[in-house]
Amino acid sequence: MPLRPPAGFISAFYDPLNNPNAPTIGTATAGDASASVAFTPPANVGGSAISAYSAISTPEGIIGSAASSPISVTGLTNGTAYTFAVWATNTYGPSAFSASSNSVSPAGIRGIFSSGVLPNPPGGNTNIIDFITIATTGNATDFGDLVAGTKSTGSCASSTRGLIAGGASQDQNVIQYITFATTGNTTDFGDLVTTVRGYTYGLAGCNSSTRGLFGGGSDDSNDLNIICYVTIASTGNATDFGDLTEKRVWVASCSSPTRGVWAGGYQFGSDSTAVMDYVTISSTGNATNFGNLTFAVYGVGGCSSSTRGLFGGGRLTAGSSINVIGYITIASTGNATDFGDLTQSRFLTSSCSSPTRGVWGGGQSGGVVNTIDYVTIDSLGNATDFGDLTQSRDSLSACSNGNGGLS
Repeated sequence: MPLRPPAGFISAFYDPLNNPNAPTIGTATAGDASASVAFTPPANVGGSAISAYSAISTPEGIIGSAASSPISVTGLTNGTAYTFAVWATNTYGPSAFSASSNSVSPAGIRGIFSSGVLPNPPGGNTNIIDFITIATTGNATDFGDLVAGTKSTGSCASSTRGLIAGGASQDQNVIQYITFATTGNTTDFGDLVTTVRGYTYGLAGCNSSTRGLFGGGSDDSNDLNIICYVTIASTGNATDFGDLTEKRVWVASCSSPTRGVWAGGYQFGSDSTAVMDYVTISSTGNATNFGNLTFAVYGVGGCSSSTRGLFGGGRLTAGSSINVIGYITIASTGNATDFGDLTQSRFLTSSCSSPTRGVWGGGQSGGVVNTIDYVTIDSLGNATDFGDLTQSRDSLSACSNGNGGLS
């Protein structure tokens, strides 16, 4: 007769000398129709090595498995609250369940569009923050407000937190943050690396899953090549990372989980640039040349999947805006290749992405626009209309909780 299992055990066949002990539950984190469930392996693995760990959801009983922590559980229903229990399996069978995790509610990946300049009248900088659900076309919804009206900010994000930095307003070297899951106004995060005038605008941000970088911009007296970084989960001032290969303002950026790329921009007293630079996000140091965009432009919007970066729109030195989208393979240096076209020529636009879709919002196109376009990042072709921002504006920035650094 086999011994009876302890409470919470998932099998009638239990041998306390050979079955593993239960893992210790950690934190569950919601994703888009998914959750990541962290745990600590048991000290006692039983009579053989643990071959797999599994997590089961309550409700619905959806199971995910992995060789180590965390476990990804997919196929969940967005908007439904779930808890999870984890168990271990070796050749003798499964362990008991762990305790239940915290409750999480999966949600569609959100894109955030913040700051900008309104059309005249009334004109002026705005503190607006809009959000969209990237997988679902439609108009943007009000999210909350920045601490003050500003323009030409830079943004980056983790899976839970979006950062908005700098801007062309006095004393705007401030970094602010939002929590994607909860609409509301921004909270102070810290400050960028100090510049001559105390503010930085026209910079661009990129990120890994844990670290955010901000590079380029201007303090209205000098173009900047400064790159600084923060740990997104920990508030505090930015730290010097290194330098871009060129000083430039109104630059764009994108990222993979390991590499950040800055592209284009404008050099006062000179011209627009086509140059792209890259860094390894985990290693401080100066940027290295990556290649060139298809055109020398500024005011471009950049976004990415985990492998491919897209740069769309921008303004040529001659003064005309373009609708061209170019793409790069982020792991391989080289020049950008034509991807397709936006629905309209525009510059001073901004872009964000999910692992599969890139979205551009706002910009200047013979007037300030509220248009949002999207593409499927892995499929070459022209953009499609997505919807509208809550307000027409240019010189805005964007980020999402599902961008390339998190895929």
